[in-house]
Amino acid sequence: MSIELTKVRVYIAGICSLIVTVGVARFSYSLLLPVMQEGAGLTELGGGWLASTNFMGYMFGVLLAASMHNLNYKYNLHRVYLVLSVVTSAAMVMTTDITTWAILRFLAGICASGGFIIASGLVLKWLVKNNHRAELGIHFAGAGLSIVITSLLFEAMQAISADWQQQWLALSVLAIVFAVPAWLWMPHPSTESKNQEVVEDNPPSKLFKSLMMLAYFCAGYGYAVSSTFIVDIVESTKGLKGQGGIVFLLIGLAATPAALIWDRIARRFGYLRTLIAAYLLQIIGIILPAINDSLPTVIISALLFGGTFIACVSLVLTMAGKFFPSDPAKFMGTMTLSYGAAQIIAPVCTGYIVETYGSYNPGLYLSAAVVIIGTVFLYGLLNLKHP
Repeated sequence: MSIELTKVRVYIAGICSLIVTVGVARFSYSLLLPVMQEGAGLTELGGGWLASTNFMGYMFGVLLAASMHNLNYKYNLHRVYLVLSVVTSAAMVMTTDITTWAILRFLAGICASGGFIIASGLVLKWLVKNNHRAELGIHFAGAGLSIVITSLLFEAMQAISADWQQQWLALSVLAIVFAVPAWLWMPHPSTESKNQEVVEDNPPSKLFKSLMMLAYFCAGYGYAVSSTFIVDIVESTKGLKGQGGIVFLLIGLAATPAALIWDRIARRFGYLRTLIAAYLLQIIGIILPAINDSLPTVIISALLFGGTFIACVSLVLTMAGKFFPSDPAKFMGTMTLSYGAAQIIAPVCTGYIVETYGSYNPGLYLSAAVVIIGTVFLYGLLNLKHP
């Protein structure tokens, strides 16, 4: 098989992995949150807690990936996550007990680390070993595609008046379909290349790493609030009911090419300056619905958020791969711990804010403020030497 054909298969495997482990196991919950509130009696606070348990699972998965040094184990664990993504989604229909749901969302969160961390590391390592550009833009297009595909499925199921249980079952079938190429074509880390070169790590300073983790924490907070509640925000806004799925679809459409576009911007202006630009645009996207809740404003917000959240992840994880090309998943995991910690805190805080004030607006203002602080940390990094 030619190296170019293999490259295409590797990218397809990575994209399909994200559709299964991130699209179904993570993003689909945002779509189904209003449906579960209406049909299964889930409250705003309960929804926030379920989102946080999902992020706790993600955090656990990241810790596991960061502590696991055997790449063969990571490869096999990724396969386990593909299966578990299907099982945890299908099992959601078996109960309305929030404790059981929390356990299932926790396990699904662990699966999400398989696409973002393990699959990213396997794809990036294969690219480096085979002398391709060490960028994850194409891989992370899968995150946007996962939103698009799950949103289209959601809208199709809504058109036939499917309830929340039928929605989860349909998502499980979708996961099975995309798990097949992810299983078959994900490159094994022991695969040798014809032109393999020895790669040397080029780690950043401790101060650089610390400030970067703080900045990434802030991005994680902003991401968690908008990604979890955007559909419910739209559905609970007068005059916008029924538009939540469409708005989520727009986020996915904006996210699909975003990482590729931001990769090219980073080549010209550098990763840090490009990250700062992405943070600033994301702040605008987060805060717009709180300022004006008209449909055009919400659409602009969705496009800005979709066009930047995955770029922040892709750029940071690509930087991690450039710092540690010998084992990119390890430092990716370390960086993602800070991102994941914010994701655990943010939904619960927002849930309490909504119950207290009866509005998402204060939560959106707080989210934007946190990302502004993260932007300040990034500005501080500009004056530090880094690889």
